[in-house]
Amino acid sequence: MILGMSLATFTAFHTALSLIGIVAGLVVAYGMLSGKTIEKWTNLFLLTTVLTSATGFLFPVEHLLPSHIVGTISLVVLAGALTARYAFHLAGGWRKTYVFTAMIALYLNCFVLIVQLFLKVPSLHAMAPKGQEPPFLISQLVLLALFIGLTIKAAKGFRAATAPALRRAA
Repeated sequence: MILGMSLATFTAFHTALSLIGIVAGLVVAYGMLSGKTIEKWTNLFLLTTVLTSATGFLFPVEHLLPSHIVGTISLVVLAGALTARYAFHLAGGWRKTYVFTAMIALYLNCFVLIVQLFLKVPSLHAMAPKGQEPPFLISQLVLLALFIGLTIKAAKGFRAATAPALRRAA
């Protein structure tokens, strides 16, 4: 039992948090590309992404796994996003800090999604059973290139938002 849940229920909860975080993060990224903050989606993205990373450490394991390293990096990056967003209210250079850290956190969630898809979906697993084969590596490379491009555009688009009063969308 983890947090009063069976392992299967906890896994489903952790997965749901992750998927909600990814969807909310994509909405937030769209907002940044448009130069807007979408407050409710931003709050949902940051909350579910922090919870996803934190709950990942609660799974019963006997040694340090790559997922722990990704989770640690994600929590450090999210600390920067939370600080930029809520402590410094995106003032000055904190606006770019927020864009980069939020996009890195979203990228890490998507990175893990691809890993999990290749582990759990039989047809994908057959193409890359060790997670080192070209289909897996190409998928991750495409994801990385996409996020680099989106992050650069988001930094430019979000910077264009009027400061200090941010444009808000529902």
